[in-house]
Amino acid sequence: MALLEIKKYPDKILKKKTAPVENIDAQTQQLIDDMIETMKCAHGVGLAANQIGISQQLCVIDISVKEEEVPLIVLINPVIVEKTGMMEAEEGCLSVPGYMTTIKRPEKVFIRGLNREGKEMEIEAGGLLARALQHEIDHLEGLLLIDRMSPIRREFFKRRYKKFLQEMNKEGIEK
Repeated sequence: MALLEIKKYPDKILKKKTAPVENIDAQTQQLIDDMIETMKCAHGVGLAANQIGISQQLCVIDISVKEEEVPLIVLINPVIVEKTGMMEAEEGCLSVPGYMTTIKRPEKVFIRGLNREGKEMEIEAGGLLARALQHEIDHLEGLLLIDRMSPIRREFFKRRYKKFLQEMNKEGIEK
């Protein structure tokens, strides 16, 4: 297994809609294993393929850190079939490090896709799992959590994040 580089905002691949996975082969299985390792090492609860530079409809989700009874999920070519309710909660993103914001999302979702063996699967989820699923599927659609903000909050974020990146670059150069 290998640790992969997580693409950071404003990398252009994060804004592009991904292509369906056509063939689940040994290369896909290796990618899945590498994504799981990368997500865990980054202390994330989800990772979409485009976050590591691969424009395919593939994501991994593991919320077991917070909800032990939920197993790791590998989801290929996911589709949200149904959404109900609304809730607000704080979210972060591995592609937008150091930033958390409150996002309003449907409370429950029903999703269809394929597992890593290519078998159809359905997931009905609420709470953190529903939020994580929607967040990763957003990535596959070319959406970031900042795209879910109001225009005013988004502009404020962009200014703050630009400053944050400049400070990080300064610290990197000085060290």
